[in-house]
Amino acid sequence: MGEQTVAVNRKARHEYTIEDTLEAGIALTGTEIKSIRDGKTSLQEAYARIEHGEAWLVGATIAPWAGGNRNNHEPRRDRKLLLHRVQIDQLLGRTKQKGLTIVPLRLYITRRGKAKLELGVARGKQLHDKRRDIAERDMRREVERELADVHRGRG
Repeated sequence: MGEQTVAVNRKARHEYTIEDTLEAGIALTGTEIKSIRDGKTSLQEAYARIEHGEAWLVGATIAPWAGGNRNNHEPRRDRKLLLHRVQIDQLLGRTKQKGLTIVPLRLYITRRGKAKLELGVARGKQLHDKRRDIAERDMRREVERELADVHRGRG
């Protein structure tokens, strides 16, 4: 069995042009990893930032674990990302460039049971870029439909 994707940030690929990706670990509490394994998490409004030489995941929601007690975790707390010093320095250098940001793309569980986060170094899209992407996607769908019709003998 391979990796199990738990959460995907669908908006990220619509709102941003992804220039590079990397994998990061996340420092979690016991109830957080249990809730992630249950699939009760969201990356919709999340982003990553580098502060005081450390990378942080901000705005991600991990629902409180159902089997937890009063020591359950805070759903929207900032979580430390586990990266090598060189990776953090590279990310910091790239985000200093105009218009680049770090966005979480997906959260997944590895074969060994560890929660990992796929980060993307991204540039925000302009409105006309989004429209062009939508038009290209619609054209691709139309071509695929026509090819499918031809293969079925309707063409």
